Amino acid sequence: MEKNVSQTARTISAVSAFSAVSLILGLLACGGRDGSGGSARAEARPAYVDSGVPREVSLARFREGLADPGRLEGGAKSRDELVRRYVEALERRDTMVLVGMTITRAEFAYLYYPTAPEARPPYDLDPGLFWFMLQQNSRKGLLRALDDRGGRPLGYLGYTCDDEPSQHRSNTVWGPCLVRRVPAPGDTVVERLFGPIVEREGRFKFLSYGNKL
Repeated sequence: MEKNVSQTARTISAVSAFSAVSLILGLLACGGRDGSGGSARAEARPAYVDSGVPREVSLARFREGLADPGRLEGGAKSRDELVRRYVEALERRDTMVLVGMTITRAEFAYLYYPTAPEARPPYDLDPGLFWFMLQQNSRKGLLRALDDRGGRPLGYLGYTCDDEPSQHRSNTVWGPCLVRRVPAPGDTVVERLFGPIVEREGRFKFLSYGNKL
């Protein structure tokens, strides 16, 4: 009987965690500052949530086989450069460049997750589940962007991001960001083509490609 009650409690906890992630990733798709969110680089793998495992233990397990990168690698030296490179890569349908501008699993594990709001109450999300859902959201956004906007001139004019970023210790998270472009003469479009941007120690990378396409 006690075993059944324990299993039921864990199931409810897991469902609650999935609900929380779904809410957060919905915000990420809009580039909201209340969420935080990854790339299409890593293979999407199902995540199991064990509510009885302390956060430190689950994070240690998630980090197994990953080296601490120490800093964000690649990306760009400024937010403007990152967005410009994104637009140019999208126009070329250069998937490799686009994927390289998002945070890696190791960067998420060592640099982003430890100070993310989602890792603490009331969300208290397991890193494996959070990364898995984040990847799914980002992958869908990237595929939409490639299908709907890729391979042709975008008529890029510029972009704007919310003036008040979220500060997570060494991480500054910018978003929502809107791209302004002219796909045809007299037709000005403002749209969200990507999710939040992470700034850390002078480097900028996309946290997610979740968008509103």
